This record gives sequence, structure tokens and C-alpha cells, in this order.
Amino acid sequence: MGSRRGGNALNLFFLIRSLGNGGAERQLTELVRCLDTSRFQVTVATFYDGGALRPDIEGLRGVRVVSLAKKGRWDILPFLWRLARVLRETRPAVIHGYMGIANELSLLFGRAFGARVVWGLRMSRVDHAGQGWMTVASFRIAAALSRFADLMIANSHSGRLHYIEENYRPERLVVVSNGIDTTRFRPDAEAGGRIRAEWGFKDEPLIGLVGRLNPQKDHPNFLRAAAILAERRPDARFVCVGDGPAAYRECLERQAGGRVLWVRACRDMTGVHNALDVSTLCSAYGEGFPNVVGEAMACGAPVVATDVGDSAMILGNPSQVVPPGDPEALAAAWERILALAADEKAALGRAERERIVRDFSVEKLARNTVSLLENLK
Repeated sequence: MGSRRGGNALNLFFLIRSLGNGGAERQLTELVRCLDTSRFQVTVATFYDGGALRPDIEGLRGVRVVSLAKKGRWDILPFLWRLARVLRETRPAVIHGYMGIANELSLLFGRAFGARVVWGLRMSRVDHAGQGWMTVASFRIAAALSRFADLMIANSHSGRLHYIEENYRPERLVVVSNGIDTTRFRPDAEAGGRIRAEWGFKDEPLIGLVGRLNPQKDHPNFLRAAAILAERRPDARFVCVGDGPAAYRECLERQAGGRVLWVRACRDMTGVHNALDVSTLCSAYGEGFPNVVGEAMACGAPVVATDVGDSAMILGNPSQVVPPGDPEALAAAWERILALAADEKAALGRAERERIVRDFSVEKLARNTVSLLENLK
């Protein structure tokens, strides 16, 4: 390890498909921003050009961002040659892959260049029956190769259990929970009021689901629960924030029957969370550490979440956790929060934020990751 240092700085190389606006990409960005560049020299290599999060780290001192300029699916050998060339120039002590093929490539090139290899694992429960044979085969190959990684970091306890069940080596598989930027995600009544005004709401109780339009997020369950609550609380309003395929959006809008406002994803997510009286995670499967739960909690927005991934552990309050696919339970949990007095609701929001600041900050993410990387044997 010591021979791959610039002065006293450990040379780290992160490999990821892109720096688009996704959960794993955001977590890598937050980690890199928190690293002490007197202790680390950092290279972030992406398969593809661009990415919404790229500007967030390009200007950081001690951080180099490199695009491997992959042209498409079949740009293989030239892409691998470019990766090898960058690694020869960089000579990292640690190559840290972030998900999927980036992990397997980190193993291949890490062994070739004498670097320690770390895999980043982000998924939780996955139904292989719904996937193509190539995806399933790739997952099986990764499980077989996992024994050769020096360290594997899962971002959730549920994810770690899932990977162990899939024959990943447990003795090299640890958990570092995601980190939430509590300076960005914070209580902000003015930002919330501005978003509510844009949406055309005033003081009505507003319940929202923030997440891409994907079957995993189970918007139909949200819509069924909204119909149930609307019978009991006619004053309640509902909003879904997120992007997805046009055909699926049209299908969901027909199911909603005009009861729900549909909003495209926007950059002011702090304002979105602050606009909501109740934030909802409605997912049926596939979550590991759902960032949206932590972000809403950091903003002091009361959260109700289905019991998937690490949601229950993040919330720490059983009354705010409901079974997946149970619209009656979801509507009842919403109703309990809406029935709280103003001071009770404020106290709940403060407790949620304090939990995120204490247990799930980006600083804690960085400390835990750094400790593991520096102690690689």
C-alpha cells in the first residue's frame, strides 16, 4: 500500500459508469467531496462523458475526473485500452468499483496493476425471474468472482444479506450506510412555500411520493392509498414527483383519475421535501438504502415508508413503517400523522432530522469508508 502514495497521500481510483443524477452517483460524489486531499489523491473515471454531477467534483483540489469516452455497448477493446492507459498513468493503490461491470473491471485491472480492489454493492432484493439471461449470468459471474476482491462495501444491511444469500463472501463484505448532505437537505419553510405555490397549493395537507416512475416504486399502491384517505380526509392532496417512460406515466395518470398532481423531477429537492406534510416511500422491492427517506427526514418532513431495504432501520419508528402493497396500512399511517397537533408534528420532524445528522451524515460515510480503505491488508 505504501508504495502507491504521492508524498503521504494514498492514491485512490474510483470507477463508475457515469456521473448522472442517480443514487450511487450522488453517494460517490458526496464521498469524494469529503475526502481529505492531504491524505488522498483521487481519480474518478467514468465510462461515459458528461453527467449532471460531474461539475460537483471537477473543481475539487486533489481530485481528477477522467472520461473513458465509451461510445456505446460494443465499444469494448478501445475502451479497455483507454482504461489501461489511465491506470498506467495513475498507478493507484486502491481501485474502487461502483456497481456492476465496474466492479469486475476493477478486479481485472487491479490484479494487473498490483492495486487493492474494492467493490461497491448497491442493490437489495432482486427478482431474477424478471430479468434477461445475460443479466442473470452477469450476476452469477460476479458472485463467483467476489471471493477475489479485497473488500466489498454494501450500502445497506438488507443488501449485505441479499449478497450473502447470492454466494458473495461474507468475511469480506461490510456495510457503510449512505450519507445525507444535511447542509443541503434541511428545514426550509420558505423553499417549501415556494414549491407549494408553483404547484397551486396553499395550506391543504399534502402527501407526496418522490421517485422515478418505475414498477419497483409501486405508484399503484400509493394511488390506492390516496383513494382510501381521500374518503376520510377530503381536504388531503397528493403529488408524485419523478420522471419515467411516457406510457407508464399515462397509465398511472389514468389510475389516479385526476386525484394526483404529477410533477417532473427538479433540482430543488430541498424545496420539494419541505413542501410536503408527509413524504412517502412506497416501494415494493429492490431498495437498499433509500436516499429519499434520509433526505426527507433531514428536511424535517414526516415520512411513511414501506418495510423494504433499510427503511425501518433509517426511520427508527415502527409507527411510520408499513408492509409493502398494503394501501389500507399506508393510508392509516398517513392519517395518524395528519392528525398530529402542530407541535407534535414539529417534534417528529426535529427527531427525524437529528437521527440523520447523528447516524447518516456524509461525514460519517467518509469516516467509515476512509477507515476501511486505509486498513486494507
